[in-house]
Amino acid sequence: MATAPTMEVADIIVVVIYFIVVLAIGFLAMWRANRNTVSGYFLAGRSMNWAAVGASLFVSNIGSEHFIGLAGSGAASGFSVAAWEFNALLLLQLLGWVFIPVYIQSGVYTMPEYLSKRFGGRRLKVYFAALSLVLYIFTKLSVDLYAGALFIKESLGWNLYLSIILLIAMTALLTVTGGLVAVIYTDTVQAFLMIAGALCLTGISLFKVGGLEGVRIKYMQATPNISAILLSSPNLTYSESCHHHLNPKPDALKILRGPRDPDLPWPGFLLGQTPASIWYWCADQVIVQRVLAAKNIAHAKGSTIMAGFLKILPMFVIVIPGMISRILFADELACISPEHCMEVCGSAAGCSNVAYPRLVMSVMPVGLRGLMMAVMIASLMSDLDSIFNSASTIFTLDIYKMLRKQVSSRELMIVGRLFVVFMVIISIAWVPVIIMMQGGQMFYYIQEVSDYLTPPIAAVFLLGVLWHRCNETGAFWGGMAGFTLGALRLVLAFVYREPHCDQPDERPSFIKDVHFMYVAAILFWVAALVTVVVSLCTPPPEKEQIRTTTLWGLNRRKRLKQQLNEKAEDDISTLKPLNHKALNGNCVLGNEKRQDHPNKLNGIEANHGNAQLSNSHTITATDNETQHPVQNGCYALITDPKMVEEGEVRDGEEEGEGCFGGGGVEGGRYIKVLEWFCGLQEKPSKTQVITVQEQEKIVDDLLDEPPRTRIILNIGLVVICSAGIFLFIYFSL
Repeated sequence: MATAPTMEVADIIVVVIYFIVVLAIGFLAMWRANRNTVSGYFLAGRSMNWAAVGASLFVSNIGSEHFIGLAGSGAASGFSVAAWEFNALLLLQLLGWVFIPVYIQSGVYTMPEYLSKRFGGRRLKVYFAALSLVLYIFTKLSVDLYAGALFIKESLGWNLYLSIILLIAMTALLTVTGGLVAVIYTDTVQAFLMIAGALCLTGISLFKVGGLEGVRIKYMQATPNISAILLSSPNLTYSESCHHHLNPKPDALKILRGPRDPDLPWPGFLLGQTPASIWYWCADQVIVQRVLAAKNIAHAKGSTIMAGFLKILPMFVIVIPGMISRILFADELACISPEHCMEVCGSAAGCSNVAYPRLVMSVMPVGLRGLMMAVMIASLMSDLDSIFNSASTIFTLDIYKMLRKQVSSRELMIVGRLFVVFMVIISIAWVPVIIMMQGGQMFYYIQEVSDYLTPPIAAVFLLGVLWHRCNETGAFWGGMAGFTLGALRLVLAFVYREPHCDQPDERPSFIKDVHFMYVAAILFWVAALVTVVVSLCTPPPEKEQIRTTTLWGLNRRKRLKQQLNEKAEDDISTLKPLNHKALNGNCVLGNEKRQDHPNKLNGIEANHGNAQLSNSHTITATDNETQHPVQNGCYALITDPKMVEEGEVRDGEEEGEGCFGGGGVEGGRYIKVLEWFCGLQEKPSKTQVITVQEQEKIVDDLLDEPPRTRIILNIGLVVICSAGIFLFIYFSL
């Protein structure tokens, strides 16, 4: 069997140049970023524009498991796997128009924090945080590392452990130093690199098979030559029971298929997979954290529209190249028996996962092959840095802060970075498990595990945002009912594994014949029903819980604001013109004001940082928080919501010990280097006080949409949703 070409010197040079450029951009972002605050490190100071956030959304989602998994499923079963991409196109708009405005209004950083604010109590928050970290390990981290290792093995033949450790180390270095700013800036560069490389491969491979029409005709004829394979490898055996795996499926050129289709039954996809996907696109930390980093709601909506258009690309640059790979390498990808599969790719379950790397190494010319290697490394690093950053956010702000009530912003930064190091160690320890975990179609493995665990969470978030009567008791028991059933089904799926094609299938009928998407539908609707019934049988939530955390509260806020504006217009003729500097009511003016009156802020007396508050409704913030313009040219200071919850006023607390303590230790240069690395070398500025009215103005500013911008965004919404529905229909007929 002919071996695929290997990387040459020119290819390696391209990869090296890529690493230098990406790391330089990451460290430049780190140098300029405001990393020594919670909002600066975890939400990029809410300073990102729509293009950067949209590109980061796309690259965070399209990781190495997409290049390996989507292309592999395209080779094995045709167009069907593209349904997830077109579905995401629509769900992204649900995120931008429904969920993100509520998240901004509630002032949260993480999804467990939202659950805590919406429902109160700890049990939902802890359940969701723990479940999220488990899902990161089993459906993201482990799969990404396996996918990256598979591509390196196909293209370079390097030692897997050495390659993976190197990649994890570089990714962790980028994330731990720069925070979300570095992640988003490097994602933007990688988005262009990824799309350019994938488009080059698509163009070259389409030319080889005669365009899209050639793909449609030749894919349905892409079957292995059994006689030639048996002649070249006399020791192989062939079982007639494997024959149905060798021919392309009759509905391979359709996305949505019949109700009993083993790949994508349309009722299961619409009723089960779509609600389950709401968890990933509307309530997953990796995705939501990026959109929350946008400057305001207009940039957030613009980013989801941009990401929606980018999600059209995987069908053409990943799925179709996977199908072309089967056309060109049918004897290898459609292996005739488990023994043959082991010989070709080292996995008895099937070799469809090597479709994309094999196409790259066989079709791309020297130099461009290095570009595609860089694209794969980019996607792997992007996914890993997204997981590291978001997992450290969840652990730091939702688990660690619950265990330690009185915790400083500096300590949160240190714990966040140490947790990234812990994730690196866990990732490397998972490598042997990943190498053994070689299922037939990796992308379907991800979806199956997710569909058993995430539908109840999706139901809780949907009801929490859309239905203000939903309470904590209902949400908890609804989530627990769904989780119990889903976890049981997941355990049974691992116990009763699908046998190889040359062995009889003796699994129980409810495992063998019930598609996992139908299970997801049952879990979603059972969890929703239990939540509704229990909520109606128990007392309603308090008004304060639903004021800022529901769509009802958001609409109520808009109505009140409209009424106030109308009243202000009616009264404006009776008001005398006022000097601009006199309009100091609810905003902090420039530095002059603070220098002239260092101990007086908006009529509230402060004595050397120990604020004696005459108004009980006050919020603290530090000088180094990102400033957002509000009315009359004044500036309000964004607060750390986690600091607000604890009511911390920490100006009088001395935090000059450094990153690891020991401020008076000899040889301070070493400590200063560590502090610079941790982003903690700057001394926190004096604590200032922001009233609730000022905080409300900040939220109003973030939620403000000029009429012309709103019209443009709504037109974009109609266009992208129409495009998604059209693509579903066109590729399903």
